[in-house]
Amino acid sequence: TCFRKELTSHGVDASGVFRVHQFEKVEQFALTAPEHSWEMQETLLKNAEAFYQSLNIPYRVVNIASQSLSKAAARKYDLEGWFPSQNRCRELVSCSNCTDFQSRALRIKFGSSCLGRAHTSQRMRFVHMLNSTLCASQRTMCCLLENCQTEAGIRVPEPLVVYVGTPFIEFKPDLLLASPVLNEKKMSVKKKG
Repeated sequence: TCFRKELTSHGVDASGVFRVHQFEKVEQFALTAPEHSWEMQETLLKNAEAFYQSLNIPYRVVNIASQSLSKAAARKYDLEGWFPSQNRCRELVSCSNCTDFQSRALRIKFGSSCLGRAHTSQRMRFVHMLNSTLCASQRTMCCLLENCQTEAGIRVPEPLVVYVGTPFIEFKPDLLLASPVLNEKKMSVKKKG
């Protein structure tokens, strides 16, 4: 469970489930030797790409410009999924290499401190820290519903069929007609008219 603290985006996407205060996500973390961190970032991004490819979600990868990076990140990729209703891509994944910025503050090192100065290549070094979203549940669900809906219902991506129990979820118009929320809206419109 994650909690979003609104700083500059208060009110943006305030209705619906795309941007909520409390949300669920699966995050990838890696601690690596400095010489392996750039390769690890590519691996984390490939994991996220494979996940969204398996769900048939159209996406693009954006290499974030240095002026838009936080002071912690040395490089950041965003994976943005296509949202047909908005006719644009929106962020689903953020993949950052923070190099040793966080490990210096937390004093996280690796190596051996008992080798002494003679073995400088193996002495204690700060790890590089990386993090990447794999799946932010609510955003991914929104993207899935938009990209998989047809006039008759929702196509369930093959990897999810085993959990949903069917490859297709048919729309039930009679359930919409019986919706208390929709009926309440109809009544308020009639009262105004």
